[in-house]
Amino acid sequence: MAVQKLDAGNPVSRSIDAINGTIGRAVAWCALALVLVQFIAVVQRYVFGIGWIWVEESIVYLHATLFMAGAAYTLLEDGHVRVDIFYADASVAARAWIDLLGTVFFLWPVSVLIFAKGWPYVAASWAVWEGSPETSGIPAVFLLKSLLLVFAALIALQGLSMAAASIKAIRDGAHVEPRASGPNGDET
Repeated sequence: MAVQKLDAGNPVSRSIDAINGTIGRAVAWCALALVLVQFIAVVQRYVFGIGWIWVEESIVYLHATLFMAGAAYTLLEDGHVRVDIFYADASVAARAWIDLLGTVFFLWPVSVLIFAKGWPYVAASWAVWEGSPETSGIPAVFLLKSLLLVFAALIALQGLSMAAASIKAIRDGAHVEPRASGPNGDET
């Protein structure tokens, strides 16, 4: 069932949406790379009996990049799992209130907590240019750990765009049918 997406209609929100959209579409390619690298690792190990640590570690890097940098894009596209008890049947204004309160009381505090707790962890990693504990591993663990801060920042920014769109919908008194219909009249 499709739910109408709220639009803040301001340049800041559109810029945030464009940034997260661009990042999300770019890191989506990590999924293809992840499958290919995993396939290569399996063939190496089980067909040829060899393995390279950097190939194994690159799977972790690709997976982390895909999910941590792509989370805000998923939020932009309303693709996160939602316990949909009231939301789908609610009016646009009610959904706007749910989104606004969820952003203010849940999304932003969690983003701030992740950023605040992650900063020393990431800074310590950058201070020593932390690399893999394996000699032939990827010498960029500091970049991998930096994804924590990227995640928190992008999610918080997308929350700002969502909050602006919600405030606009509430202020404008938006009243639109909450569900979209498909070509046969069925819910999409």
